[in-house]
Amino acid sequence: MIDPAVTPRLLPWISPEGKPCYLVPSDEGGYVSRLADEMEAVQLTMGTDVLGHARKVLDDPASPPTEVWYAGLRLAECLGDALRVAESRGLRLPTPDDDS
Repeated sequence: MIDPAVTPRLLPWISPEGKPCYLVPSDEGGYVSRLADEMEAVQLTMGTDVLGHARKVLDDPASPPTEVWYAGLRLAECLGDALRVAESRGLRLPTPDDDS
């Protein structure tokens, strides 16, 4: 039985149909929770790496337009991932009314 007080966790990936995926976590934290934690860490690390590359491209006025365009695409992708991680983690923060 699912505890109604447990907030489903927004996972860092989407379904094949493009819809959000959620998990009702257990107290122990199962395999899918650990996989989601690892995926979030990878996504944030990739965002840091892409940001470093994009800064180099954008700092060089001679960068070809296609490189600037590609950097922008990757930055948008990484921003979407980072916002999803932030939303997921924010939803799991205790509210001031919680006793925990």
